[in-house]
Order: sequence, then C-alpha cells, then structure tokens
Amino acid sequence: MNHLPETPPSPATVVRGGPLTWIQQWHWFERGIPSPRRVNPTPLADHCRVPPPATVADVHRALADLTARHEALRTTVDPLRTLQHVHRADWSPLPVDHVEVPSADAATLEAATAALARCPIDPERNPPWLARVVLEAGKPRAVLVAVHHVVIDGWGLAVLLDRLHGLLRGDSAPPGPLTHPLDAVAAQSPERARAAEHEWLTRLASNPTGVLAPFGGTEGGGGRHRLQYRSVGAYDDLGRVARRHRASREVVMLAALAHDVAARTGEHRFLASVVVSNRARVALRNSVDVRALTVPVQIDLRSGAAFGEVVASVTAASAAAYRYGEWRPAELVAAQARADRRRGAVSVPTLEYNCYSWPRDYLVPARNAPPGGSTGWMRSTPDAPCDTLYVDLALDAGVLTLDVTVGDHLLDAEQTAALPVRLRGFLRAVADGAECPVPDRSLTPPASGWWRAPRGWVCLAGVEEVLRGHPGVLDATVTPGGDSEGEGPEGRDREVKGGEVKAGEGTDAERSDAERKAGERKAGEGKDRAREGGERQLVARVRVAPGVTVGDLHQHVLDRLDEVPGVMAPGRYVLSPEGPASGRPPCRTRPSRADSLRVPARPPATDAERALAAAVAAVIPGRRTPGASDSPGPGPVDMNRCLAEHGVTLVGVPRLLALLRQRGFTGIASDELTGTASLGHLAAALEPLPLRSPRAGGTPP
Repeated sequence: MNHLPETPPSPATVVRGGPLTWIQQWHWFERGIPSPRRVNPTPLADHCRVPPPATVADVHRALADLTARHEALRTTVDPLRTLQHVHRADWSPLPVDHVEVPSADAATLEAATAALARCPIDPERNPPWLARVVLEAGKPRAVLVAVHHVVIDGWGLAVLLDRLHGLLRGDSAPPGPLTHPLDAVAAQSPERARAAEHEWLTRLASNPTGVLAPFGGTEGGGGRHRLQYRSVGAYDDLGRVARRHRASREVVMLAALAHDVAARTGEHRFLASVVVSNRARVALRNSVDVRALTVPVQIDLRSGAAFGEVVASVTAASAAAYRYGEWRPAELVAAQARADRRRGAVSVPTLEYNCYSWPRDYLVPARNAPPGGSTGWMRSTPDAPCDTLYVDLALDAGVLTLDVTVGDHLLDAEQTAALPVRLRGFLRAVADGAECPVPDRSLTPPASGWWRAPRGWVCLAGVEEVLRGHPGVLDATVTPGGDSEGEGPEGRDREVKGGEVKAGEGTDAERSDAERKAGERKAGEGKDRAREGGERQLVARVRVAPGVTVGDLHQHVLDRLDEVPGVMAPGRYVLSPEGPASGRPPCRTRPSRADSLRVPARPPATDAERALAAAVAAVIPGRRTPGASDSPGPGPVDMNRCLAEHGVTLVGVPRLLALLRQRGFTGIASDELTGTASLGHLAAALEPLPLRSPRAGGTPP
C-alpha cells in the first residue's frame, strides 16, 4: 500500500480539535528544517526568578494552574496532517524537573536556559513545553521554560512567564477570556491573505537581491555567526533619539540598521522583513498562543537625507506594511518559489528585524554590563549560512540587547562584531545632534567579481562555476554586457556571430505581473529603474559538447539558485554548441526565446525519481494515489519542474517525506523541497534508507 493510514480516532483526553492556523502551519513545517539551517529557534526558551518565600511546591502549583488556564500548554499536533488537539488539564504529568546549581547568577541561568532549549520536545504525543526549577541550596531561585513554536510564539512565552511570576508573588489571574490558535481559524480571511501575499510578491520582485554579499564576508563562507551585544548607554541614546523624532525605540533602531546597510552597500532601496505580534486587540495580549508573522517593510532612502528623514521614512513604511500582517505562509512560499524559478533569481529580504517589545521586569539585568556595551559569542553548533541579516532587539531593565545572526558570506566574524559597536556609535552621534546624512555611494567597495545586474548583485565567478559543473560543458565565461550591435533597448533583438547567440538577463515580457507593476513605480526609484533597462546585461558564453542545449544549461542553473549565493539564471546563454575538436561547423541557428526558456517535460526514470514522483502525486491537492505501488498518480509528474509548480505547498511536505521513507528513501530535508530545484535534481540527492540490523535473537526479514 502506498497511502498513509487514516487519522486515528481522538483519544478520550481530547476536549476539542481542529486545523492548524496558517501561522502554525509554517512553524510545523519549520520543525523539519535541519537545525543548522533553521533561523527561528525551536523550542523557544526563557526564564524568570522565583520571588521569596515561594517554594518548589508553589512552583508546581502555579504551573498546574497555568496548564489548566491556557489550552496551548495541553495541545498536541498530528504528525502528518495539519490538525491539533486540546487535551484535558490532567491528561499528562507536568513536564517539570529540577537542577541544583552552586549559584543562580545571571550567567548560570543563561547557560541553563540554553541547555533546556536544546532538550527535544515531542508535541505529537507530549505537552509542547518543558520546565526546569533551578535550586540553590535546596531553595528555588528560578524557573526555566521552553516551548514549541507551533503553539506559542515569543510574545506568548513572555506572557506565560509573566503570569508564572505573578502567581508566585500571590497575584490573582487577570480576568477576561483567553484565546487559542483554534479560536483564530474561523477568523482567518482569505481575501486579506491574498492581498498581503500579493504585496509580499510585489515587493520581493522589485527589490535587488544579494545586497550585502558583495560588501563583506568570507568568500565562499560556509557558516554563520551568532552574536549578542548588550549596552546600557545605547539604551539611553536610543531613548533620546526616539523622543526627539517622536517615534518608537523599535522604529528608530530599524532606521539605524537601514542607514547602516545603505552606507555600507550604496543601495538605497531594499526590503526589511519585520516581525509583528498581530495582537492589536487587548484580549489577545494576555493569551498564550502563536500569532506573530513578518511583514514587508520597504526601505526607500534618499541620498543625503538626514537621519530625522530616515526615521520618518521608516515610520511611514512600517505603518503601511503592518496592514499586511495576515497571510498564508504555505501559499506565499510556493508562489515565491514559482516566481523565483520564472525570474531566475532568488528573492530574499536584505534584513529581518524582530523586537522583543514586551516588559520583562522579572529578569535580573546583567550587573556587569558596562555603559559602552559588551559582546559575547553565543555558543552554537556549526551552522549553514543564511542569506539575510537577522537582528533581534530587546529592551529590558534599561539594557539594550542586540542578537545578530548572519551568514559568513555576508559578514565575517570581525564584521559581525563590528556591526553592533558601529550602531552604538551611530546612536551616540545622532543623540548628540549629528545629522548623519545618508551617503550617496557605498563606503565599502564591492568585492572583486561582483556585478550589479538589473535584478540584484551577481557573483560572476559563481555563475561560471555552476555552468562548468554541467556535464558536457567545456568552458564558460560570464561577463556584464551592454548595448551591442543589433540589440534593442529591451534586448529583444539578439546578435548572432560565429555560432554564438548573445543573451541578456531577461526581458520585460518574461517578468511576472508583480515585477512589471513594480517597474511602473517612479517615485524614489529613478536609479534602480534605470538599471533595469536593457542597457545592462548579463552574458554567459558557454562552450559545450554535442547534445548540450540551452534548455539543459538553463535548467541546471535554475536547480542551483538556492544552493549558490549570488547566482542568477539569464534568459539565454551565448553558446558554442560543439567543442573545438569536433570537426563540425558551429551551429548558426539562433534558438527562439521560447525554446531557450521552456524546458520540456520529463517523466521519472530512476527508482528514486519514481518514488519522489509517487509521493508528489499523493500530496497534490485534490489527487489520491492509486493502489499500485509504482504508479506516480493520476497524471504525469514532470521531473523538470519544482514542487511548487506541481501545486504542492509546505503543508504537504511532512506527509511527502513520510511517503518517501515508506518507499525506502531519505536524504532531502523539508526546506529543500520548497525552493526552485526541480524534482529531478532533488531525486538525485535521495539515498536508500540504511537496512536495520536484526535484534539479538530475532529473525531477519
């Protein structure tokens, strides 16, 4: 049998259930991403002090009260289907343990919290949280809590700890109804979501890609850096600047980050992804659930603008973006993959920004934090690089804390450490009255080999390396092109010389509707729009063996857009179709644009491809897999298309991976399935599951 068993009946402890919300769907998918590539922590973890004279019994009693009051603490999730179940308050013992420490100082609590965050949580069968009581000389000093992101977000964890601290002080529970993600399912508006998703796609398509990469980092860097910076002085300076410009501290810090990116790169237009709590109503502010999502804040800075104008611009952009705080991550991720594959460029926000804006006065501030700030590397396992600069801001007890996560190819260790220090100095200068105008040009020259294409920054050597990796490619050279003889302003008329076909990076006819509409915007975009004309071209000259076509090369580059930073796939390539020793005359036939871009369909050919095709067919919405184990489903599955092009969103990924394991294959992760790589490329990475050795005394199958 090829299909999975039906959902088992709910156990007797379940009091209600239903589908995951759109936000939960993303976090449930996210848990399948290997931790080195995962940016959002799962689980989330934090701690609060235990006020005297509370005892261990008081802590257990408070946790039991919170479990009874908040349904999120007793919610489990179906492993393969987007369903959740709320259980009775007494369905499971409290997931609490204890640890004795010599001294419950701030450093010890931080280390203990990080250790608890590394403990696995199984939200399929057990409560989606863990708690640990820290004892000093037998007395409780702190409670550490870790929660799975699928049911509780950062705000919800802060609410939970605040309520725990209040109960330990003897406070009564605040009145008013509490919400659960199940309560938000009916309120989800597909119309609002579609509008938000269109806004996301439009802004992603109209912003340059790879903004940070050419201006720093380690060439070919294969890791990421995580840095925490704390400063009392920066907290005071940030407050002074915020009061002067009548803006929130959080917006001012985002404006400072935007100013820094513009000064470093010379790009005055880029996208910031900003996390919002989606808790505008008072009833939602005291609920322990998951509601936070990101919104696209369009950064548009004027050259020479004083910092006050930058703050005003970022404030207006943030207010406009907050209208798009409700969208379907599953649908958006698939739509973006389809758009990226069509455009030949992977679009990611330059900056992701998150604010821990809730008060956490139960935390003990670091007594040793000097006014000028301090830096400390957060311990973590070696991580894969990320293509976005992630910055988390926390303002607790008069201390500004910046958590920075960045790929090594964007900022190396020294540059990462310098970023918060530079921001600290910038805030001091602005607080003292400096104008700090936005520079007209980059203060840091781009690295050798990077070129500003119409759609963003391209690493020419990277594109050449990818092209040379295709079988049958003898040589490849990628260069910036210009207005050549025979080329029109949009690059529609291509020149044919000596069997070579000159090609640009793409025409307006190939752009998505979002790109075309974005290209019509004129205000504040003169420089970028000038770059997007046909006068700037990316030209690849590839010398190939017989049988290698333009379509083969285009498919090969598209499959590696997510793998190699700074790679773009031109609409056409300059080809010498045969090697110098072939003895055959060069091809003088110019391929049509349709031939060069439209890759023919290809059915599965290997066992791995057939297994992947069958799994894809089984999870395509509205389709069921027939009983025959080797059938790919009721209709062909094209191995030259990516998963999103088959209509599969991230909601179906966990079941798809389970089906692959049933067929004996592993080797790909959930995030790899949502990119631009074709099914054929993914199938090549599949590996047979290792055979299980029989148990002692057992009979092998």
